[in-house]
Amino acid sequence: MREMLAEAKDTSELMVDLAYAALYFNDLDMADEVSSLEAKLNQLVYDMRALCIVAVRHPREAEAMAAVLQVVAAVERIGDDAVDITRIVTRKLGIPPELLHDLSVAEEVSHRLMIAHGSSFANRPLSAFELPTTVGMRVMAIRRHRNWIVDPAGDFVLIPDDVLIFRGSPDAIPSLRHLAGAPEWLPPVMEEHTTLTDLDRAIDTLVDMKDLSEMAVGLAYSSLVLRDRSLAAEVRHLEDRLDEMNNRLELWVLRSAGDKAGDPAQLRGLLQLGRAAEDIGDQAQQMVWLVETSTELHPVLGMALGDADDVVFRLPIGAGSRMDGATLKSLTLPVEPGFNVLAVERDGRYRYRPHGTARLEAGDHILASGPEEGQEALAEMAGWRMVDDDDAGEIELEPL
Repeated sequence: MREMLAEAKDTSELMVDLAYAALYFNDLDMADEVSSLEAKLNQLVYDMRALCIVAVRHPREAEAMAAVLQVVAAVERIGDDAVDITRIVTRKLGIPPELLHDLSVAEEVSHRLMIAHGSSFANRPLSAFELPTTVGMRVMAIRRHRNWIVDPAGDFVLIPDDVLIFRGSPDAIPSLRHLAGAPEWLPPVMEEHTTLTDLDRAIDTLVDMKDLSEMAVGLAYSSLVLRDRSLAAEVRHLEDRLDEMNNRLELWVLRSAGDKAGDPAQLRGLLQLGRAAEDIGDQAQQMVWLVETSTELHPVLGMALGDADDVVFRLPIGAGSRMDGATLKSLTLPVEPGFNVLAVERDGRYRYRPHGTARLEAGDHILASGPEEGQEALAEMAGWRMVDDDDAGEIELEPL
């Protein structure tokens, strides 16, 4: 159950990443791969439900296992939302080019490139580069000829003409293109408007909704692992904001449809994206409801979410450490050690998705997600050494 739940979580998150990438690159093959992942996720969900039923041997175990089933259902719905996003591509609903521009400058972006003959990537395994910790991007999928390799392992050997799909910090794109022997690439550029139109407002809102919905899911998983009610309250707040933003989005899309200079057919995709982002937030709320109501959580939830590709790390900022007094931008965490800060806790309140100008202070706690191999480096930046407690079987932090 632990292995299947961890795989289902990773699959649903990969589906969302690939769905936005398919939208950005208008790639039908990538959209089809999301549909294939949906079939895999559906089978995992079916098997997990059957296993939950078999595992309950006494009525007192039913509540804890019901909590597992609720998380399973939420993960399944997030996968369904990813498929809804790809339908903008498969059904040619259309989106305004302004949205593609805004997606290219988001905090996390998707990027695609082909490996050239004689490049640094050619004929070497992925593990040789440790991309999440060295440049701040990870490989989501690889297309080799007509076949897709999703979530490739570290021993996967890259060859010329492979097409790689990355996800992570946009600052990493020049380094990746250099390693792949690809020519210089510039994001799409749009003319600056002198006035803010309803379409501009709708697109800005939609990009914020995308970020907030992904943030809500990350915090929801963290809340389940840490059994943190304050995090659960933040997820509920984010879900409320997503509801309000979707209402405003619909209003601005309808208003912009009356603009004769625009193409109303391109606006259908905006509404589809808004509904998908809102529902992803709803599923995050469904998960944290278990924490808010003090429902008994089965231990498998914490174990499974801890086994996922990205780990969630809660870390205090030590006085005099490298992080004490530094801005997030100056620390370049997405590049090294490959972590993204989901939230900063100060005086019992969370500031989610903090900007690069946010300055950390001693006594703050950061909630970050990233590769397990980068945890020690992140702890050292905050002034701590990770030590195994053999008696308790847990990791403890000691001041450097």
